[in-house]
Amino acid sequence: MTRSEPVLLIVTQPRQHRIMIVITTPTGIIGAAVAESLNAAGQALRLIVRDPAKLPPRLTQPAEVVVGSHNDPAVLDQALTGADALFIVVPPNFRADDVTEYYLGFARPIADAVRVHEVPRVVAVSSLGRGFTQPAGMLSAAWAMDDVLESSGAAYRSLQAAFFMENLLHQRDSITTGTFTMTADPDSEVATVACTDIADAAATLLSDATWTGSQGIPIRDPHDHTPRQLGQIMSDALRRSVVYRQSTFAEYRESYAAHGASPATVQGLVEMAEAQAAGVYPPADGTGNGTTFAEWCATVLTRAVTAPAASR
Repeated sequence: MTRSEPVLLIVTQPRQHRIMIVITTPTGIIGAAVAESLNAAGQALRLIVRDPAKLPPRLTQPAEVVVGSHNDPAVLDQALTGADALFIVVPPNFRADDVTEYYLGFARPIADAVRVHEVPRVVAVSSLGRGFTQPAGMLSAAWAMDDVLESSGAAYRSLQAAFFMENLLHQRDSITTGTFTMTADPDSEVATVACTDIADAAATLLSDATWTGSQGIPIRDPHDHTPRQLGQIMSDALRRSVVYRQSTFAEYRESYAAHGASPATVQGLVEMAEAQAAGVYPPADGTGNGTTFAEWCATVLTRAVTAPAASR
């Protein structure tokens, strides 16, 4: 009887497919946060950027970089080859001749490229209030983008954001001296959102290869506040008085026109403000774990107001 030799069994696990995620506007507030989060999680990234010099080295070393704009079919053809997911932000353009056509100038070539390359999942930043029947300027343009991207054949998630808290940073000098302005009625509630919450939602969706279909995802503070309440919350965080002053729509229009915005952009911004005043955003129900305005003020606003003027 011979003694059998031991048999060594080597069991190999199939290599998990590392999904390729394409990020637009990776130098913007939201796009950069999404790219940083996914890079930290070890995801494979491809970044579409007009000026790669603005990318931090920690992103350019591991990520693929495609130089150009994501409204360019040639750029999209290069960027979406082999892509598993795509994140879209339409960059602002205050000199657009037609606001809706500007958004569709990105949405149409993206939808075409998504179909050609059979990209499975698309996530885009849009607006809360879709279905509002009155003119809503910039918001209407974002919803038109949603319609086109939904027709691409990809699974689609529309991140439906409220009024960006970060918009108030444009007024940090006046907030520092004690006032801020909006067009909203002082006692009408305003829906707000922190940009970090939009980025977090996007990163979570882009990392998940299991979802299908089309859906809107509301992103917002769990609670709405009136402008007076916003002023009080800012006052508490900054430990100085911040008082709300309601701006007229005429003043709002004149302000953007004076800063060089095109007539179409000015009209789009005014229509958006009018829609917000008319209740375009559904009221918050107090649920969810979004960043509250008080939390945002305690961190982002406080840091912005106390930063040296040269670093602002």
